[in-house]
Amino acid sequence: MSECNHNCEGCGANCSQRKSAPDKFQANPNSVIKNVIGIVSGKGGVGKSLVTGLLASSMRDKGLRVSILDADITGPSIPKIFGLHEQVLSDGHNILPAITKKGIKVISMNLCLPNENDPVVWRGPVLAGVLQQFWEEVDWGFTDYMFVDMPPGTGDVPLTVFQSLPLKGIIIVTTPQELVSMIVNKALKMAQLMNVPVLGLVENMAYFECPDCGKKHYLFGEGKLEAIASEAGIALTAELPIVPGLAGLCDKGEIESFDAGKYFEDIINNL
Repeated sequence: MSECNHNCEGCGANCSQRKSAPDKFQANPNSVIKNVIGIVSGKGGVGKSLVTGLLASSMRDKGLRVSILDADITGPSIPKIFGLHEQVLSDGHNILPAITKKGIKVISMNLCLPNENDPVVWRGPVLAGVLQQFWEEVDWGFTDYMFVDMPPGTGDVPLTVFQSLPLKGIIIVTTPQELVSMIVNKALKMAQLMNVPVLGLVENMAYFECPDCGKKHYLFGEGKLEAIASEAGIALTAELPIVPGLAGLCDKGEIESFDAGKYFEDIINNL
């Protein structure tokens, strides 16, 4: 065990010197959110926002009321993959989320900026304040499942999500490379420190399936998805292959037209 630095924020130890944890954010009075699922990764570029969008769309296809809180304040990509570009509005009391073609409610920093290409150059405490506004000032209505697309790593915003939102659990996104597998363990350990359950593990770009013969080709080498999941005690896993045309759909804001349900069937049925 490492030596105590008397800073309880982010520490999972239950010692006698522990100070009280930060208060949970209070949901908007008009919001009833039954399940909050965090989508996390230990590093950027593994397809976390893609998995968030596909999971949300797949759940919506099952007739559930779904929303996405884009917690990647400085690098939001959720609006683009859903084709959302207009600024969100207010009814004078609450922020009204944007709504996708299928009816998924979305809030993101890009939907609050005068120009979606403007950079957000803010420090951690300000980012945490925006996250609190997204939770408390947005009228989410009734939501069966909210997916929180987190920024990569284990910094201020992921820590705020873990501490201040009522997470049912998280889903970790990875890719087959050995380095990324190592980074997954960091996300796993953070979840353990914060006492947040890991609900599933998704390996993106797992393989390419030949359209002619159906054979799977592991272009980046076969991943260690099952081994990592078994070692960490994670029962639910999913492999998302490299699908020609999917990136193009995301660029055009048409992610909802892609049927990903078969790839996430086990996870979706057990959330």
